[in-house]
Order: sequence, then C-alpha cells, then structure tokens
Amino acid sequence: MIDLAGSELSTRLFLSLRRSDQRRKAQLYLMGLLAAQGRKSMRNISAALDGADDGATEQSLHHFISSSTWDWRPVRRALVEELTSSWPQHAWVVRALPISKAGNLSVGVDRLFVPHLGQSIHGQLAFGLWFVTGRFSVPVSWRLFLPHDWLRDTERRSRAEIPPTVTPEELDECAVEAALALTDRGGPPRRCPVVLDQVTGRPGPVAAAFGRAGVPFLAGITGRTVLSVADPALPGAGAAALPAEQILQGVRGLRRPVPRSDRGFDRGRISWAAAVPVRVPLGPGDRAAGAEPLHRLSLLGEWEDLDQPPVRLWLSGVPGMPAGPLLRLARTVLGVRRDEETLGRRMGLRDFEGRSFPGWHRHMTLASVACAMSATAAEHRARAENRAQQLSLSA
Repeated sequence: MIDLAGSELSTRLFLSLRRSDQRRKAQLYLMGLLAAQGRKSMRNISAALDGADDGATEQSLHHFISSSTWDWRPVRRALVEELTSSWPQHAWVVRALPISKAGNLSVGVDRLFVPHLGQSIHGQLAFGLWFVTGRFSVPVSWRLFLPHDWLRDTERRSRAEIPPTVTPEELDECAVEAALALTDRGGPPRRCPVVLDQVTGRPGPVAAAFGRAGVPFLAGITGRTVLSVADPALPGAGAAALPAEQILQGVRGLRRPVPRSDRGFDRGRISWAAAVPVRVPLGPGDRAAGAEPLHRLSLLGEWEDLDQPPVRLWLSGVPGMPAGPLLRLARTVLGVRRDEETLGRRMGLRDFEGRSFPGWHRHMTLASVACAMSATAAEHRARAENRAQQLSLSA
C-alpha cells in the first residue's frame, strides 16, 4: 500500500480542510484510491486500507465523502497551483466523461447525449478540465451536467443537495464553464490555451465566452459551420458567409506538412494543416442585442490525404499561433483520451456510488488528486531512471 500520511504534497493540498480529522480522512481516502484493486467502491477502498474491515472505516469514509461539510473547491485550486508551478509548459483540455449508471437516483442520471460518442447513454455526463504536459495529463476540476428536468424538480434537487446557484445550461455552456470556473482563482492562466475535445454546435457563444474571459481556446467544429473569411487577400473574402469546409478547400495551397510527434501517437506520420483568419457571423438574436462580430479568430483544418477534404476542423481563438503549432495543440486531446481510459479508470473517476451532488464532487476531487499523485510520481521515476542511465553511459 502506498503510504502518503507524511507526504508534504498531500499535506499542502488539504490545508483548506479546517479540522485535523478531515485532513486525516482525506489522506486515508487518497491512500485507498491509490491502493485498492478494481472498482473504487467504498468497500474496496476501506478493505485496501486495513484488510479485514469491520465496517467502521467504510462508514467513516462514506460520511466524510457524502455527508461532511468540507469544500472541494480549495483543494482543486491547490492542485492546480502545485501542477502549474512544477510544469510551467502546459495546456488545458476539456473533455466529456460519460458515466453509465443503473437506476435514476444518483444526481444527474438521465438519458444523455455524449458529444464525442455521437450517441446517448443512461447515466451521468461530466466535463473534466485536464492539465496537459508533453509527458502526462491529469484532471484537476469537474462540472457535472444536470438536465433541466433535474433542476426543475425541487424534490430531487433537495434530495441530491444541489445548490440553488446551479442553473440550467446547455452542453456547450457546461464545457466552457468547466474550463473557466477556476480562471480567476488559480485556474488556467490567460496565456495558456484551452482545447475543447468536442465538436461545438454553437461556435459564436463559445468564442464569445472565452473572449470575455481573456482565455485562448481551440474548439472543434463541423465542415458545415458557417464562417466569414477575414483576410481580404484570401479566396472567399468579401463574399457571404461560407461553410468552413468550403473555405478550407479554397486555401489548399496554404497547407503545410506537420509531423506527428505527440506522445507516440502516429509518430512518424504526416498531417497537413492550414489556418485562415475568420469571423463568426452574427445571428438575428445577436444583432438585436447589439453584439459585435467576433474577430481575431482562425479556422484550422487538418488533412491526412491531400486529395480528400479535411478530416478535422477547429475554430481557434489563440492569437498569432501558426497552423503547425495549432495542430499540435489540437492533438493534445489524444493523450487525455488515453489517460482517461488508463489512469482515470485506475483511480476511479467513474466509480462513485453515492447519490448526492456534494459527494460526487468530493470523490471526483480526491480521485483527481490520486491521478496527479500517480502520474507525477511515474514522471519523477522516469526522470531519475533516465539520469541514472546517462550517468552509467558516461562512466
């Protein structure tokens, strides 16, 4: 079993917990997440801590997660501060996490559409904010999507302890808020871009939200998304708004090769990329509200076959970044997808068995800390082994 009781890092992360017994239980739960095999149920976590458990540890930890009063948000901010201070070269990715559930009592459970799967599940849908380096990625914050039916039902809201400040939002809004929730309180610095790992159907509001927050972003769009070319020297400028795929087909001569070198994914293969300055046209509601057209945006396309249409398209609000670096930024989602399925599954991101809104957030916060502990420890070990190997070769 991994002993974190004396860990300086875990001590710093849990400083916001006012009582010593809360800090001790947080460390115990974290130890259980790291040590338990298989599903991270409360029973398995407790058994991993003391073997033959009489139920006391399980009951104590269940109360700590589901019924205690500690606030998970300062722990998330402390985690972000630790990571950004240790790995300054990073980006952020927002990715939807579908959590299949039986029954209808757990908070947010419904028949829900999952954007990146293109299909619906029965369960919960959450959006995670992932801290991404060139070597690993870990989640640091979460936003649970709550269907309108849940928020209109006062009895279910009360039973699940959903705060009155939680109001209805669409999937794109939930994803954006997952990215921006910590922006002014130790979250994504304004110079570090956020990649939305989903295709947005509302690029205008998404771009406007990131623009107001001063956060650079990259969001997937479809080839049918209508945009206006903003550079008068390019084909399509001055014309009516055009589908994004048509705009990119008109600038095929601007495509440049971009080697794929991201964490071993398709290493050695080549994609081609082109970026075009664009504006997002205003809809009738936007014009009535007096909104201004969104400038300083780019349309990014990726081709795998020069004789075929682009396979992926993004709307970029990262000023001044050429197409090659933009494409490499977009491909950071590949590492997050893999880490979600491996590291995230091992640390129990889908395993919370409780029903309340606060309990879900507390579990996800400590599971995120466990992911960070595991990933950074592995990275430190790899660096130490690499140094030892270099010393051996130079001896």
